[in-house]
Amino acid sequence: MQKLKNLLTNKPLVLIIWFGLSLFPILKGVLSYTGAKNTNYNNYIIYKHTFINLLQQHSLFGPQPEYYFDLNHYGPVFALIIAPFSLLPDSIGVILWVMFNSWILYLAVRKLPLKENQYLIVLLINALSIMGSSGNVQVNPLITALVLFSFIFIRNQRDFWAALMIVLGTYIKLYGVVGLAFFFFSEKKLKLTLSLVFWSVILFVLPMLCSSPAYILKTYHDWYPDLVAKNAANVQSSRAYVCVMGMISKIFKISNLSNLLVLIPALLLLGLSLTRIKYWKNVQYQLLLVASTLIFTVIFSTGSEPPTYIIAIIGVGIWFVNLDRPITNFEVFLIGFALILTNAPSDIFPRYLRVKYVIPYALIALPSFVIWLKIIYEMLTRRFESDLKTSSGQM
Repeated sequence: MQKLKNLLTNKPLVLIIWFGLSLFPILKGVLSYTGAKNTNYNNYIIYKHTFINLLQQHSLFGPQPEYYFDLNHYGPVFALIIAPFSLLPDSIGVILWVMFNSWILYLAVRKLPLKENQYLIVLLINALSIMGSSGNVQVNPLITALVLFSFIFIRNQRDFWAALMIVLGTYIKLYGVVGLAFFFFSEKKLKLTLSLVFWSVILFVLPMLCSSPAYILKTYHDWYPDLVAKNAANVQSSRAYVCVMGMISKIFKISNLSNLLVLIPALLLLGLSLTRIKYWKNVQYQLLLVASTLIFTVIFSTGSEPPTYIIAIIGVGIWFVNLDRPITNFEVFLIGFALILTNAPSDIFPRYLRVKYVIPYALIALPSFVIWLKIIYEMLTRRFESDLKTSSGQM
């Protein structure tokens, strides 16, 4: 058992696995490119054209079938993030983009107030998720990292930069707004509030330097109906809508389930878990909220898709390494259950079970939902140590 533990916390090995599994699928896609319209990394072509469309003041959300299929759903600030990569040849830009996402998420996990063996386990738990995300050229690792950095900066009393992380994540993909959950941990709440206003203005205006104020105003005006249409398409999809609402709808065949019937009780539970004010400065309590927030973001979002679950599984990993020792058999079952079902869309999962049960009933959401409920229970009942000493991950 000790040899296995040493193997799982071998830093060079874990980093080889993390970055190797990030590089492999996108490198395979680049090398197998045939010269036709590229389906191997279509998402990257969409991202690239957000910057091109920003410069040319074309709609960010309209179809461009001559370049790519599907649609862009990210705001104009994202165009500035992808700009350095879009200036490179596609084959180089897409590899660097994928590796940047893997690196920034690795850095965020490493900077958490975790011991080295703990953050390495979090990376291992997410090894298949980062491979899936990289193969789909997703932006979700970056969004996850921004949420984590918002917590890290608040904890290190660098509220000005925490505000940047929250606003940047929100302007790229609305999920970033969940960084506000850590507002209660700030010792400089007024500074954080003013910084949020400052960065909201700066990042709203910044894309105008590459386009025009009228264009940016129209783009934000068009963004909301685009997201509404995307969510509506997810609800009708057999493969998307993999959230708690989707799972309930598909299992019980409820065609018009109001999301509020699920979301409001979930928000009440999340708020209730924050009522133990005396533990707001306790690192284990804080990390449980980080885990809860990341999981909540995905399992209660109607826009969730299988690649989005890297956000939730990072939360699952943070929960797992912060469990009271010894870990119970039920907790071991939960982590295994999460890893198996969350990776069900991949080829490593039996196709029959995937097609017959997992996809039709949105069961990808089930283990993360159960773990989220357990985290809420722990935050409400666990006796946290009053003077817990861990590495702080200073930046």
